Amino acid sequence: MFIGLAGTAAASGLAVTIYEWIVSGIFLGSTWMGVSTGLYFVWGLNEVGGWSGMTAKYMTSIANQTFNNQSYQECGKPREDSFHILRSPVSGDIPWTGAFSGLSFLGLYVWSQDQLIVQRTLSAKNMVHAKAATLFASVLKLTGLLLFIIPGMISRILYTDDIACADPKSCYYLDDIACADPKSCEEFCNNKAGCSNFAYPVLVIRLLPKGLRGLMLAALLAALMSSMTSILNSGSSIMTMDIWRQFRKQAPQSELMIVGRLTVLVLVVLSVLWLPILKSAEAGIIWFYMQAIRSYLIPPMCVLFVLGLFWKRLTEQGAFWGLILGLIVGIIRMVLDFSFRAPLCGSGDPDNRPAIVSKVDFLHFAAILGLVTTGAMILISMFTEPRPDRKLKRVTWWTRNDEDEPELSSDEEEDFGFDSENEQRHPVETLDSKYESLENCNIGDG
Repeated sequence: MFIGLAGTAAASGLAVTIYEWIVSGIFLGSTWMGVSTGLYFVWGLNEVGGWSGMTAKYMTSIANQTFNNQSYQECGKPREDSFHILRSPVSGDIPWTGAFSGLSFLGLYVWSQDQLIVQRTLSAKNMVHAKAATLFASVLKLTGLLLFIIPGMISRILYTDDIACADPKSCYYLDDIACADPKSCEEFCNNKAGCSNFAYPVLVIRLLPKGLRGLMLAALLAALMSSMTSILNSGSSIMTMDIWRQFRKQAPQSELMIVGRLTVLVLVVLSVLWLPILKSAEAGIIWFYMQAIRSYLIPPMCVLFVLGLFWKRLTEQGAFWGLILGLIVGIIRMVLDFSFRAPLCGSGDPDNRPAIVSKVDFLHFAAILGLVTTGAMILISMFTEPRPDRKLKRVTWWTRNDEDEPELSSDEEEDFGFDSENEQRHPVETLDSKYESLENCNIGDG
């Protein structure tokens, strides 16, 4: 699949990516959000005794090995706060303090800077379509409770330990979602940290009939491929248009195309090499892994975006060095997180992680990192020369309605894509021409 993704991303541009979104949207609309979700939600809830039955049975969905092995008496059990939104700021897996602070940075980034969202927004026909599609996508985010969380909980209740085979290698299905023994977990799902990630696939494989099962898996793969293709295209675009052209300003289109395709190849190789780290990070739960990585890297970019938009006093030096400082701090925490693993439950090993890793949740760290970056940008900006107001016209929130264009130097005009013979050309026109160029050379988008 990675080979197919690399080939599609390298040989296509924004147009092909949009067609992939359409196909995956049709699949998801007809299967995932239609028949399949109805079967999961209606049939699954009926099997576990409705909502009240699910809440009661979920708390007792504990694998037999947890009771049979004294070492794992406290492992593999549902959390006591499983049905609580606001969880303890000290012991909660999603502390409410981090949800209101750290997640705010992540949410703001996703809807204003995330390359996938920006890519889809810029591909809209007009501004009305872009706004409507963004609002519709945000509404779909609210369906996660029905599409992901409840089916996963039902899967844990129905398939906690029902196969009960003596030798896990002889089992036909991936089983024991609630496994506690690291050796058993590794045999079941090739992950010592746990098998929670397999709750949904097990439900699909066992619950749906063969026809719908294949259609559902096709829908999931289509959605995965469209997202991966978007990421690879965006990465090649950023490398080619924002980095390579800084060194080769007069590079021909053929050279840009080669650089873009080589970038896709490098990204695919790095993704494959990263898989062993991914499967064991953050207790083996993909969602926590994704949010942890974002918490280490995103807050500096989010702060830069907000200050650049709303604070006219921000200088280039303050923005650049504040961003660098924030990224360095975030990368240090990420390296520590991957270097010092939490001891597996029931192993009896001491927790030798540094306090910044073991005591500070990644969501709390995101808030701290955001504050550190903000302070650095403000401090450096106060000691450096600000840009004059004539260069900030139509650039910040407060100057967005100015009629005049910003006065830029020749180097700045070249960086922003202005035509030297027509300095008053609107940036949107230049952006459209860039997209036309991107589609013609098939190196990506964004």
